[in-house]
Amino acid sequence: MSQLRRTVSRRGIGNSRWWLFLIPALVFYVGFMAFPLLNSIRVSFYTGPGLTPDEFAGLDNYRALFLSGRTRDAFMNALGNTVVFFAIHMLVQNTLALLFAELLSYRFRGRNLFRAVVFLPATMSVIVVGFLWTLLLNPRWGTINKGLDAIGLDFISRPWLGDTTFALPAIAIASSWQYVGLATVIFLAGFLNIPDEVIEAAAIDGATRWRTFWLVKLPLLRPVIGVVAILTFVGNFTAFDIIFGMASSRGEPAYSTDLLGTLFYRTGISGEPPTGQPNAGLGAAIATVTFLILAAGASIWLYASRADRKART
Repeated sequence: MSQLRRTVSRRGIGNSRWWLFLIPALVFYVGFMAFPLLNSIRVSFYTGPGLTPDEFAGLDNYRALFLSGRTRDAFMNALGNTVVFFAIHMLVQNTLALLFAELLSYRFRGRNLFRAVVFLPATMSVIVVGFLWTLLLNPRWGTINKGLDAIGLDFISRPWLGDTTFALPAIAIASSWQYVGLATVIFLAGFLNIPDEVIEAAAIDGATRWRTFWLVKLPLLRPVIGVVAILTFVGNFTAFDIIFGMASSRGEPAYSTDLLGTLFYRTGISGEPPTGQPNAGLGAAIATVTFLILAAGASIWLYASRADRKART
């Protein structure tokens, strides 16, 4: 190792030139992340036809989002649906992932097989998952309705993706099914990182598995839970493909599954019927507001996690 350091130093890449290694990453970040973001914010202050609006409009696009009747209603509907979409993921996906990770942290026969089965949906394409769940939720010959009919619960059967009340929860559950394995892996890593001495001390004190999980493991897992929550938050507030695959870009039926991602696509890229003309300025405003929501959520999590670390120390 010392010989390698001397060789690197002789070749002129010592401590004074470490920043050279940052250039490729910096170029990639500026070109593919920072510049598009700043340009999108710039475009949000312009209006005009096509994807390159050139007429300065000031805050008109933002006024349209929050004050104009039809545009405001569409934006608030998409924002509300996105919040519900996120809440269902937190309740279904992350709760199941936490329970799966707790079970998989113990040794039992077939544990590796169960790990593979839980993680398998995360390896699938979102379009494949959407097509699969569309078949399962088919109102006439879908497996879910057929199964409900077989056990005498036919009164629950319904056209899941055609019902404005149940379409969004059905798609959210399909998305949760796909990503529960990814959250399980993260939680499992957190469980396995808990020192064995802590678990053994709880067992010596007579704590049951449930009390050990609730009073010992869960508090120690709070940083990991925060990471999974923020990843879920960012993923859900930028979701598009699962809605596009199961309910089209219009968020059918009757925009009941319309999210911020589909609203942005329909407004800024594909164009709303009947004119079909994209409004890139308004679409950029939607993207900018979404970014601000994500930035606010991430900042709150960072502040809370920092305060939690200070409290522990």
